[in-house]
Amino acid sequence: MEQIRIVLDKDYILGDVDRRLFGSFVEHMGRVVYTGIYEKDHPTADENGFRRDVAKRVKDMGVTCIRYPGGNFVSNYHWMDGIGPAEKRPKKRDLAWKSIETNEVGIDEFMKWANTYDLEPIMAVNLGTGTLQEAVNLVEYCNSTVGSYYSDLRAENGHKDPYGIKTWCLGNEMDGEWQIGHKTAAEYGRIAHEMGKAMKLMDPSIQLVVCGSSMSRNATFGTWEREVLSQTYEEADYISLHQYYGGQEKGTAGFLAQSLDMERYIDLVCGIADLEKTKRKSKKTLEISFDEWGVWSTSDTEVQKWVEEHPWQSAPPLGEQIYSMEDALLFASMMMVLLRKCSRVKIGCQSLLTNISSCIMTEKGGGTWVQPIYHVFRMIACYGAGQVLDARYKGPHYDTSDFTEVPVVDSLCVYREEEQMLTCYFVNRTGIRQQVELETHGLLAQEVAETAVLTAKDIKQTNYEDHEAVKPYPADFVRLQQGKAVVTLEPYAFQMVRITLK
Repeated sequence: MEQIRIVLDKDYILGDVDRRLFGSFVEHMGRVVYTGIYEKDHPTADENGFRRDVAKRVKDMGVTCIRYPGGNFVSNYHWMDGIGPAEKRPKKRDLAWKSIETNEVGIDEFMKWANTYDLEPIMAVNLGTGTLQEAVNLVEYCNSTVGSYYSDLRAENGHKDPYGIKTWCLGNEMDGEWQIGHKTAAEYGRIAHEMGKAMKLMDPSIQLVVCGSSMSRNATFGTWEREVLSQTYEEADYISLHQYYGGQEKGTAGFLAQSLDMERYIDLVCGIADLEKTKRKSKKTLEISFDEWGVWSTSDTEVQKWVEEHPWQSAPPLGEQIYSMEDALLFASMMMVLLRKCSRVKIGCQSLLTNISSCIMTEKGGGTWVQPIYHVFRMIACYGAGQVLDARYKGPHYDTSDFTEVPVVDSLCVYREEEQMLTCYFVNRTGIRQQVELETHGLLAQEVAETAVLTAKDIKQTNYEDHEAVKPYPADFVRLQQGKAVVTLEPYAFQMVRITLK
């Protein structure tokens, strides 16, 4: 076992964590909405039809904001189909997932849910088959005081006060050939510029997210960002990035190394944005909304095959992935990347909230259970707010076919000055115990306040059959000596330690 040191100093700070980094994503896809967050006949349903048992899981998880209503779904969604009396709403064919959308849940129902359970909405508009006028009308419907057609329509539907939605996404993954209404970068940039300009005329207080690349391996990555930002830099407040990683066939070492690609991806997009800033001599720094991310362990081909074989169902059990302890380790490293990049990444939306690539699984008419990734998210969301310290890793690395110099231990350290608390997270990417010496400059450790270990005897263990199989437990793995902390990491584990400071 080689010596591992992680060196940090309270004066060397990467940035402050924006609470919106602990966001999730709800799309009208499969069972995410219907029998996921919403099931009006469920024993726990509230007065609006939303499941209280799911809402409790969401609250305990620490979710702060929700992107809605898509996703690929939004590119063929017309928001007026989902307002007014539910019995009069049209059933529509959703082309993205070949499903029947009942429109029982629309913008007003979603906002009731978000407001009831204290979740900040992030609203996406249709830039595939939708129009500029449709998007502007939606901003009026959501954000304007009564006295005009669409704001009065909202009042007629039972919501006199404006919703005041702050953040708006101009489309979804418009760089992807799979997207309904896919556009070239020049086409998208032009439309997004005009749409964003008009939406801000309707409500100058809103912030806009333009589409960046939907994955780092897209052939258009880089050229897409340069063209889009050349046309939208003045209107845009954020550029979005999306990323899923799979590839368990790479072997555990290669699979867990993929978070390094995510880090590189963010850095490259920040560089492109800063180049545009320099060209314009602008004072505005564009920030990142990483509003779709996760581990995708089921191949896209497999999901599409299922869709083709089971078309035109309402809320079908589509893409319901079951996550292992191995998946949870990569998930943890991805979430840690977002926090390490918090100086530029201000929004993060884990995808999806329920049933598809999800933290929370539901049974129709029955209970809920959580996947191993739920525990990772909860541990970071509940304790990860604060100042991220520039922790320097000194220790062994390994190489894979795709990456070199992969640290055997991934780490994140967050300092909360008001509580005099240091919270550290670790991912042991190896199958052997590792010992880490945490060297803190300007931070004198006093006592261990809390610890948690998430691991399993078998890295492929899931919570599918035994819902409690993989869950965190406290353990005595930290030794304080002369103001330092010596941390023992279990094989293939995600661990947290919270240390009070003198």
